[in-house]
Amino acid sequence: MAQRLFALDNNFPEPIVTVLQDYLVEAELVPVRLIDERLQTVDDWELLLALHHHERPWDGLVTTDSSMLEQAREMSVLCQTKLTLVAAMAAGHDPVMATGLLFTHLPNVCERTRPDVAQLWPLRPANRPHTDPWERLTAIGARDDREATDIYDENKLDGTGLARDPLAE
Repeated sequence: MAQRLFALDNNFPEPIVTVLQDYLVEAELVPVRLIDERLQTVDDWELLLALHHHERPWDGLVTTDSSMLEQAREMSVLCQTKLTLVAAMAAGHDPVMATGLLFTHLPNVCERTRPDVAQLWPLRPANRPHTDPWERLTAIGARDDREATDIYDENKLDGTGLARDPLAE
Protein backbone atom coordinates (compact mmCIF):
# COMPACT_ATOMS: atom_id res chain seq x y z
CA MET A 1 0.00 0.00 0.00
CA ALA A 2 1.31 3.42 -0.94
CA GLN A 3 1.59 6.01 1.80
CA ARG A 4 -1.47 8.29 1.90
CA LEU A 5 -1.24 12.07 1.93
CA PHE A 6 -3.64 14.00 4.17
CA ALA A 7 -3.96 17.68 4.97
CA LEU A 8 -4.44 18.29 8.69
CA ASP A 9 -6.63 21.11 9.93
CA ASN A 10 -5.44 23.65 12.47
CA ASN A 11 -7.09 22.11 15.53
CA PHE A 12 -4.64 19.24 15.89
CA PRO A 13 -1.65 19.89 18.17
CA GLU A 14 1.33 19.89 15.83
CA PRO A 15 3.93 18.90 18.47
CA ILE A 16 1.98 15.73 19.32
CA VAL A 17 1.28 14.90 15.67
CA THR A 18 4.93 15.46 14.77
CA VAL A 19 6.14 13.02 17.44
CA LEU A 20 3.53 10.38 16.55
CA GLN A 21 4.09 10.81 12.81
CA ASP A 22 7.38 8.95 13.20
CA TYR A 23 5.39 5.83 14.10
CA LEU A 24 2.79 6.16 11.36
CA VAL A 25 3.96 4.54 8.14
CA GLU A 26 0.57 4.60 6.42
CA ALA A 27 0.18 8.35 5.99
CA GLU A 28 1.89 11.68 5.78
CA LEU A 29 -0.02 14.34 7.69
CA VAL A 30 0.69 17.91 6.62
CA PRO A 31 -0.76 20.86 8.53
CA VAL A 32 -2.86 23.08 6.26
CA ARG A 33 -0.73 26.12 7.14
CA LEU A 34 2.34 24.36 5.70
CA ILE A 35 0.59 23.58 2.42
CA ASP A 36 -0.36 27.22 1.85
CA GLU A 37 -1.07 29.81 4.54
CA ARG A 38 -4.05 31.09 2.55
CA LEU A 39 -5.84 27.77 3.15
CA GLN A 40 -6.32 28.77 6.80
CA THR A 41 -8.83 31.45 5.80
CA VAL A 42 -10.88 29.83 3.01
CA ASP A 43 -14.21 28.08 3.43
CA ASP A 44 -14.06 24.34 4.01
CA TRP A 45 -15.39 23.52 0.55
CA GLU A 46 -12.69 25.75 -0.96
CA LEU A 47 -10.06 23.91 1.05
CA LEU A 48 -11.27 20.62 -0.44
CA LEU A 49 -11.25 22.13 -3.91
CA ALA A 50 -7.73 23.53 -3.42
CA LEU A 51 -6.46 20.11 -2.33
CA HIS A 52 -8.06 18.60 -5.43
CA HIS A 53 -6.18 21.04 -7.68
CA HIS A 54 -2.91 21.09 -5.76
CA GLU A 55 0.31 19.85 -7.35
CA ARG A 56 0.66 17.14 -4.69
CA PRO A 57 -1.72 14.16 -4.93
CA TRP A 58 -3.78 14.72 -1.77
CA ASP A 59 -5.90 11.82 -0.55
CA GLY A 60 -7.95 14.07 1.66
CA LEU A 61 -8.42 16.20 4.74
CA VAL A 62 -8.41 15.38 8.44
CA THR A 63 -10.50 17.72 10.58
CA THR A 64 -12.12 18.18 13.96
CA ASP A 65 -14.81 20.34 12.37
CA SER A 66 -17.74 17.93 12.41
CA SER A 67 -20.04 20.72 11.22
CA MET A 68 -18.60 20.11 7.74
CA LEU A 69 -20.68 16.94 7.61
CA GLU A 70 -23.84 19.04 7.84
CA GLN A 71 -22.93 21.45 5.04
CA ALA A 72 -24.41 20.72 1.61
CA ARG A 73 -21.68 22.56 -0.31
CA GLU A 74 -18.88 20.78 1.54
CA MET A 75 -20.43 17.34 1.01
CA SER A 76 -21.13 18.09 -2.67
CA VAL A 77 -17.56 19.22 -3.31
CA LEU A 78 -16.27 16.17 -1.41
CA CYS A 79 -18.29 13.93 -3.76
CA GLN A 80 -17.02 15.78 -6.83
CA THR A 81 -13.35 15.79 -5.86
CA LYS A 82 -13.38 12.16 -4.69
CA LEU A 83 -11.28 13.09 -1.69
CA THR A 84 -11.44 11.40 1.70
CA LEU A 85 -12.67 13.43 4.67
CA VAL A 86 -11.70 12.14 8.10
CA ALA A 87 -13.59 13.89 10.90
CA ALA A 88 -12.89 13.40 14.60
CA MET A 89 -16.42 13.49 16.00
CA ALA A 90 -17.48 14.28 19.56
CA ALA A 91 -13.96 15.31 20.53
CA GLY A 92 -15.31 18.76 21.34
CA HIS A 93 -12.50 21.14 21.98
CA ASP A 94 -10.16 18.39 23.11
CA PRO A 95 -7.34 18.24 20.55
CA VAL A 96 -5.60 15.41 22.40
CA MET A 97 -8.72 13.22 22.17
CA ALA A 98 -9.07 14.09 18.48
CA THR A 99 -5.43 13.16 17.87
CA GLY A 100 -5.89 9.86 19.69
CA LEU A 101 -8.94 9.06 17.60
CA LEU A 102 -7.06 9.91 14.44
CA PHE A 103 -4.02 7.77 15.19
CA THR A 104 -6.21 4.88 16.32
CA HIS A 105 -8.25 4.80 13.12
CA LEU A 106 -5.90 6.16 10.49
CA PRO A 107 -4.24 2.85 9.52
CA ASN A 108 -7.66 1.41 8.65
CA VAL A 109 -8.69 4.57 6.81
CA CYS A 110 -5.46 4.54 4.80
CA GLU A 111 -5.89 0.90 3.86
CA ARG A 112 -9.41 1.49 2.59
CA THR A 113 -9.04 4.93 0.99
CA ARG A 114 -9.32 4.92 -2.79
CA PRO A 115 -8.54 7.85 -5.11
CA ASP A 116 -11.57 7.11 -7.31
CA VAL A 117 -14.21 7.18 -4.57
CA ALA A 118 -15.17 10.01 -2.22
CA GLN A 119 -15.15 8.81 1.37
CA LEU A 120 -16.27 10.16 4.69
CA TRP A 121 -14.82 8.69 7.87
CA PRO A 122 -16.52 10.03 11.02
CA LEU A 123 -14.35 8.88 13.95
CA ARG A 124 -16.09 8.54 17.29
CA PRO A 125 -14.81 7.77 20.78
CA ALA A 126 -16.30 4.66 22.36
CA ASN A 127 -17.00 6.08 25.85
CA ARG A 128 -18.12 2.70 27.10
CA PRO A 129 -18.62 1.78 30.75
CA HIS A 130 -16.07 -0.45 32.47
CA THR A 131 -16.17 -4.22 32.15
CA ASP A 132 -16.65 -6.27 35.27
CA PRO A 133 -13.64 -8.59 35.61
CA TRP A 134 -15.99 -11.30 36.86
CA GLU A 135 -17.54 -11.30 33.37
CA ARG A 136 -14.09 -12.07 31.97
CA LEU A 137 -13.66 -14.93 34.45
CA THR A 138 -17.05 -16.24 33.36
CA ALA A 139 -15.98 -16.06 29.70
CA ILE A 140 -12.71 -17.86 30.52
CA GLY A 141 -14.75 -20.50 32.33
CA ALA A 142 -17.12 -20.92 29.39
CA ARG A 143 -14.15 -21.33 27.04
CA ASP A 144 -12.64 -23.99 29.31
CA ASP A 145 -16.01 -25.57 30.24
CA ARG A 146 -15.52 -24.62 33.88
CA GLU A 147 -17.26 -22.50 36.47
CA ALA A 148 -15.94 -19.01 37.13
CA THR A 149 -16.05 -19.62 40.89
CA ASP A 150 -13.76 -22.66 40.52
CA ILE A 151 -11.29 -20.68 38.42
CA TYR A 152 -11.37 -17.83 40.93
CA ASP A 153 -10.86 -20.15 43.91
CA GLU A 154 -7.87 -21.81 42.19
CA ASN A 155 -6.18 -18.53 41.28
CA LYS A 156 -7.00 -16.08 44.07
CA LEU A 157 -4.31 -15.09 46.53
CA ASP A 158 -4.64 -16.00 50.20
CA GLY A 159 -4.30 -13.30 52.85
CA THR A 160 -0.52 -13.64 53.04
CA GLY A 161 -0.14 -13.54 49.26
CA LEU A 162 -2.35 -10.47 48.97
CA ALA A 163 -0.42 -8.67 51.72
CA ARG A 164 2.97 -9.39 50.05
CA ASP A 165 4.49 -6.45 48.13
CA PRO A 166 6.66 -7.93 45.34
CA LEU A 167 8.79 -4.76 45.25
CA ALA A 168 9.47 -4.78 49.00
CA GLU A 169 11.57 -7.94 48.85
